[in-house]
Amino acid sequence: MEFKMIRAEDALAAAADQITRAQQNKGLRPTIAGFFDESTNTVTYVVSDPTSKEAAIIDSVLDFEAASGRTSYGSADRVIEYINSNNLKVMWHIETHAHADHISAAPYLQEKLGGKLAIGREIIRVQDVFGKLFNAGTDFERDGSQFDHLFVDGETFKIGELEGIALHVPGHTPADMAFIIGDAAFVGDTIFMPDFGTARADFPGGDARQLFQSIRRLLSLPDATRLFLCHDYKAPGRDEFAWETTVKQQREDNVHVKDGVTEDEFVEMRNSRDATLAMPALIMPSVQVNIRGGRLPEPEDNGVSYIKIPVNAV
Repeated sequence: MEFKMIRAEDALAAAADQITRAQQNKGLRPTIAGFFDESTNTVTYVVSDPTSKEAAIIDSVLDFEAASGRTSYGSADRVIEYINSNNLKVMWHIETHAHADHISAAPYLQEKLGGKLAIGREIIRVQDVFGKLFNAGTDFERDGSQFDHLFVDGETFKIGELEGIALHVPGHTPADMAFIIGDAAFVGDTIFMPDFGTARADFPGGDARQLFQSIRRLLSLPDATRLFLCHDYKAPGRDEFAWETTVKQQREDNVHVKDGVTEDEFVEMRNSRDATLAMPALIMPSVQVNIRGGRLPEPEDNGVSYIKIPVNAV
């Protein structure tokens, strides 16, 4: 794996230069397949280099039935079928952040396909907060060691001949990262389709002001940059799910953060809106598993893993 560090203050310019090169050279643009899981409104992406066939899987989904506590692999197996039918070689399993609405299938996919698991360096802050909330004990390491690689702001990488760069975009959570691959940006939960707006910022460590700054950082990329979103919920009046947009479309039309919306206006809107939102249905199992790199808590003496629900603690 090739990595290079770019100073944080130069990372945005480096990302813009990379996108421009890819827009000018078709061979530097990725092939992208999206797999939408309607039960969690999550999109998993397979991003591949058409020349070398090397690939990354971004934000995978493990099927989980909350009432029974049963896991299954239908969503992940669809990804495996695509990988195998296109003769792709998986190099990366990338998480844009520790999700609160679905469980990652990365360990299952690693076992079947190989590749390294990566997330942003600030996962250690999330592990510390939620490790305490769930009373995970001293056996739970809070150093990101459950992942093979921790990306930092401005770190570059390759997928075959494709150029990639990681940008830290906190606000939804402290660990959110956007991954720019060729001319495409995979932005996680920072922003949604223009008619739906932006992500919430009221989880532990979240910050609406920081989210605004992160979004405006992303919207400073070239207008034609393709943005691939982690979720869609179909805004009122729209009948189809959608998860691809552009910087230009967001700047012109995003109902929360288009050009002309001030930081203070956004913060007031976001904080007021977040106060009305219920917690995600799968937040308790998702966070406990995802801070462990998608692995279930260690089985107890009867061989069964258990998900905790803290009572009157959130």
